[in-house]
Amino acid sequence: MRTPVIAGNWKLFKKSAEALQLVEGLIPLVKGKSGVEIVVAPVFTVLDRVAKAISGTNIKLSAQDCYWEEEGAFTGEVSSGMLLDAGCSHVIIGHSERRQYFGETDATVNKKIKAALAAGLVAIFCIGETLEERESGRTFDVLGTQIKGGLSGIDSLQNVIVAYEPVWAIGTGKTASDAQAQEAHAFIRGEIAALYGADAAGKMRILYGGSVKPENVAGLISQPDIDGALVGGASLKADSFAALVNAA
Repeated sequence: MRTPVIAGNWKLFKKSAEALQLVEGLIPLVKGKSGVEIVVAPVFTVLDRVAKAISGTNIKLSAQDCYWEEEGAFTGEVSSGMLLDAGCSHVIIGHSERRQYFGETDATVNKKIKAALAAGLVAIFCIGETLEERESGRTFDVLGTQIKGGLSGIDSLQNVIVAYEPVWAIGTGKTASDAQAQEAHAFIRGEIAALYGADAAGKMRILYGGSVKPENVAGLISQPDIDGALVGGASLKADSFAALVNAA
């Protein structure tokens, strides 16, 4: 039985006071909820404060990115070990916005996943196709390439979660239909099976991301290969994020 995950990616929102207000509002709404893993991913500057606020609760902390070196002359970067030191248990890697705006490639994503796993973090590994790629019938080719590139040289997937985020559905208000999402998730699980075997594929948690909200989450997570959601906008309010947790 795969434990579903509801992870909230706050992106570039929430300074200290706002971040604390959000988690302090969320804590009582999800208190005692079992059978679901709850994760929030604030900006780097508030990780330590949020870590203290959620200490002893059922909410886990994620960063939104990491660097692949542990230390050195890399101005502006944050290492996996530093994230662990700040209280993180998870880190998002390869989000489409990182790929689109900051030059992330399958090769750099791969190095970041390896660094995260070496530090003991859970890597939330993001993949997904653009609208052009979907409309030209290349969805599976793109996903297959991203999976193979991102996981190259990684022997164990014990601390890896895959997040399928169709780029055309992120922040656009568009959502893949339940059937479209399930088709992509089934393909991803099949690729994992081909690379790592049926047992690893059966244990792999694959999340859907892309304009997930309380109104559409139930249909998505009822699909056999969808194990939760990586949520953007709906994670910025305690009540809407708690509604997603409740649905899971």
